[in-house]
Amino acid sequence: MTTIEDIALELRDDDATVHLLYAFNSVGKTRLSIAHKNATKNEDGTHTGIYYNAYSEDLFVWNNDIENAEANIRLTVLPSNLNRLHAEINESEVRAKLKPYRPSYDYRFDMHQDPQMGIESISFFPADTQPGDVPPIKISRGEERIFVWCFFLAMTEVEGWADTQTRHIFVDDPVSSLDDHNIFVTASTLYDMIEKHFDQRKIIIATHHVGMFSILFDWLMKGEKSNKYKPKSNASILSGKNGEVSLKTHREGVFLYHLQVLQVLERARREDDVRTHHFALLRQLLESISSFLGVGRIGYTLERIGFEDADEIARIVNVLAHKNVYYFETDRLVPDNLDLFEKIYEKLNTQYAFVFRSS
Repeated sequence: MTTIEDIALELRDDDATVHLLYAFNSVGKTRLSIAHKNATKNEDGTHTGIYYNAYSEDLFVWNNDIENAEANIRLTVLPSNLNRLHAEINESEVRAKLKPYRPSYDYRFDMHQDPQMGIESISFFPADTQPGDVPPIKISRGEERIFVWCFFLAMTEVEGWADTQTRHIFVDDPVSSLDDHNIFVTASTLYDMIEKHFDQRKIIIATHHVGMFSILFDWLMKGEKSNKYKPKSNASILSGKNGEVSLKTHREGVFLYHLQVLQVLERARREDDVRTHHFALLRQLLESISSFLGVGRIGYTLERIGFEDADEIARIVNVLAHKNVYYFETDRLVPDNLDLFEKIYEKLNTQYAFVFRSS
């Protein structure tokens, strides 16, 4: 019977530099990250890599200041072995990591009197206001998750942590409670992390989000730098049944969760909320169909569904699916691109008559 601990050892011992891991909810991604941490410790018990998981998020807890009618609501930082490093991080470094997410708030670090205790709490304020001008606010759960993730990214650049625990990085699902656009921005931050650390350490990324998995898979295996990344990258599915877990490799083909991708696209259309990043998913859908048909280019599928100028349409789709488009530019589609999205989507469903349950 295969256990989470067995899979942790498998991840520890494989020869991949990047391991992209898709896992359904409740299978055990967080337990896997802990098992991997335990399996990779030095003999003296010290850690050899750095981790982002649910325990990282749990270090940040809201103090709602109920006794004072929420007059000083704040996000408190629980004690951990990282507090000693907080003095080396400042608001501007986290703000730089937050910039691609376009936050609607600003914040202030409230430090402990003892520097070894680090940051005591973080107070948030509406953007373009000064602390003290207005009462502090409570940001949404999704905004909180983004903030904690960006705090982690900034922490990786603080001397004395990531530069001493250098063997690997294990990131477990930094996308909970995020909307689709921010999920794809997060995918881009993860790809940037891979680019930065690829030659120095192993990187394991686990997620339950099919879109993020699919886009990272595409960038690693078929992107501009795939010649560098593909030979040293693995992609797997972690699944569980009747208490037993398994890890199945998906290396050569396209990640064929096309019905789930269709559900995401259909929901965006139904809610009149199609954004630029949905072209990235549409490209994944076209690629999945092309792979099934035995052809390695999306232009072939566009030809099959009735586009006479398939190669030109494929070029436009590839441009709109590029991470820099929805990462740095507005995520709102101009009318011509929205019309193109609708034409491709409708022709796909007319040609192949997908049957799926809308979510």
